[in-house]
Order: sequence, then C-alpha cells, then structure tokens
Amino acid sequence: MAEEKKETWLGYVAVTTIVFAVCATLSTFKGGQHSTRAVLSQSKATNQWAYYQAKDLKQYLHELQRDSLDLALLNAGKAEGGYAKAVTEKAGGYAAKIDKYEVQKEEIKKQAEAYDAIIAQAQAHSGAFGMAIIFLQIAILLSSVAALMKIKAVWYGGMAVGTLGLVFFANGFFLFF
Repeated sequence: MAEEKKETWLGYVAVTTIVFAVCATLSTFKGGQHSTRAVLSQSKATNQWAYYQAKDLKQYLHELQRDSLDLALLNAGKAEGGYAKAVTEKAGGYAAKIDKYEVQKEEIKKQAEAYDAIIAQAQAHSGAFGMAIIFLQIAILLSSVAALMKIKAVWYGGMAVGTLGLVFFANGFFLFF
C-alpha cells in the first residue's frame, strides 16, 4: 500500500494555527483582565463622584446658612453688639467650613478623574485585545480550511489575517495605535 505523500507546507499550517490559537487565548485572558479593571475602576469613580456631590451639597448648605447669617447681621446693626458679634463668629465658622469643603472637593475630583483615566486606558487595551481575538479566530478558521482542503492560497489569506491579529495583540499590550 502506497503512503500518501505529506506536503511540507501542512506542517507550517499546523504551527501557525497553534501560534494564532495561543495568541487568541492570551488575548481573551488579557482582554478580560482589562475589562474587569475598567468595571472596578468605574465603580470607584462613581463612588468618588457621589462623594464629591455630597461634599458639594454640604458646602451649599453652609453657604445658605452663611447667607442667612449675613442677612441677620444686617439686621443686627439695629440690635445690641453681642448679637452682632455672635452672628459674625457663626458666619465666619460657616465660611471656614465652606473653604474646607472646596479643598476636599478638589482632592476628591482629582481621585475621580484618575479613576476615569484608568477606565479609558483599560477600555483601550481591552478593545485592542478584542480586535486581536476577532482576527486571530478568522485566521485559525482559514488555516483549518486550508489544511482540510489542501489549498495553499487560503492559508496565505489566513496568515495575512493572522498577522493583522498579531498586530492588534501587540497593540493590546503597548497601545502604539
């Protein structure tokens, strides 16, 4: 019985298919990591922005109280000096708290914006890995079809698509475009 002659290019098809499959698996893993990081950072950013709004509301309430005391102070000019002094001290206390809230809000805002930047970067990485998965899966499919049907041109097409997938895979790590 005559053995069928093995075509050497089919060995290369197997190797490239394995490389594409490994890179697709790693892309799935890394894309998932970045997606998780984006979701967790989104939660932290939302908490920071809610905290910012709470501080803003407290500041606003103190501003209202201070404004009320300022009005009382205008009327206190007609009253005794002790009342005017007490209102002035109370208004000064509210002004100090307002200033404190302003400083706290700036710090909270910086933290929330840092989380927003992490989200954007994680989404960029995740998107690149997602594109890599798409192209690598297509390359695996084309390589498999080429091996089954023994059509070299289909394998070349799979290699071209796979190369594009590898570029996106590398971009997932380095974000060069």
